Amino acid sequence: MPDTTTPTRPSSRPTVLVTGATGNLGREVVDRLRTQGARVRCLVRDLAGAPPEAEPVTGDLTDPAAFRQALDGVDAVFLIWPLLDSAPAHGLLAELAAAAPRLVHLSSAAVEDGSARQTDPIVQVHADMEALLHGAGLRPVVLRSDTLASNARGWKRQLAAGDVVSGPQAARTAVVDERDVADAAVAVLLADHADRDHGPYVLTGPEILGRAEQVAQLGAALRRDLRFEALPAARARARMLADGLPEPLADALVAAAERRPDSPRVTDHVRRLTGHPAGTFARWAADHAAEFGRRDP
Repeated sequence: MPDTTTPTRPSSRPTVLVTGATGNLGREVVDRLRTQGARVRCLVRDLAGAPPEAEPVTGDLTDPAAFRQALDGVDAVFLIWPLLDSAPAHGLLAELAAAAPRLVHLSSAAVEDGSARQTDPIVQVHADMEALLHGAGLRPVVLRSDTLASNARGWKRQLAAGDVVSGPQAARTAVVDERDVADAAVAVLLADHADRDHGPYVLTGPEILGRAEQVAQLGAALRRDLRFEALPAARARARMLADGLPEPLADALVAAAERRPDSPRVTDHVRRLTGHPAGTFARWAADHAAEFGRRDP
């Protein structure tokens, strides 16, 4: 079981490489690392999109040469694998093995240990990446995150047009605030003891929610009467493509909606790693209401 000791910040100033630094979670990780005095490096395809507070290296995780450059002098790495296929990760594994930084890997709470195959393509690639990292002898600290609250930002286009969010009927899960996941990641990245339990830590929010409940809670924060409309697979796919998602991702999300079961699991691993309890989706919605155009009373 994961330990209950909240890690302390090391005395020296570490350099941390953050992958996925331009995403919802990655930006939160970068902000916290900088606040705690770490040097932050990020690997980005486009320098224009790099967080201004981080040192950018141009490239991506499928480019071993760029990744080698990004790893130079790095003490720790926060790894998010962005692809729907783990095969291109082999070059990355060799570079990580050579550099030997502390490694924190973001995976999925839906991974089922011991299962020959996972429920859907998205969970399968997370399980494959965990296996590849361990098989390469890297011993990452694995953080398995439940559904991120920030996924609700994908509804902005629909909410700008009306009060209905339509999409596939996803599994009910303990939706977790990405800020809590970032707090947990940074706590491990900056821990000054190397013998920490490597997990996996399963990071969840405090309550099980379906899409309809999330939309209703977001509506309360926006002072709007919002509702969720579940769509059959073909229409859900068309809706996601209209919202700008790439076709392979839309297909994977539809497969996840059809195959992934509800999860009743709620853990205290956010508190174990950070010292504070996980926040609710309602709190996330209230804190981010301005992004969605909250109506004044």
